[in-house]
Amino acid sequence: MMHAVLQYTYGDDYLESRERYRSAHLEVAWAAVERGELVLGGAVGTGPFDGLLVFKGEDAVELASTFAAADPYVTSGLVKSWTARPWTTVVGVDAAKPVRP
Repeated sequence: MMHAVLQYTYGDDYLESRERYRSAHLEVAWAAVERGELVLGGAVGTGPFDGLLVFKGEDAVELASTFAAADPYVTSGLVKSWTARPWTTVVGVDAAKPVRP
């Protein structure tokens, strides 16, 4: 198992435009949670100007990329750019590669 972080950069009109797509976005997100792929997700900052979503699985980067490609926030253009990167987790109950002193 590994983790990945999916980072969204929202457009300037995100707060004004998201309501039209929010329900569909949340349906896709909760379905990923139910499949055990999405661990956490939400907006970052007081803008919000970014979103972060944490995935887990054998190929978490692929899961994150597949999620983004189907996410209504992305397909509608609310997300101006996104990146999916591996995250080497070493501390915590759910760390993929625990390292202890």
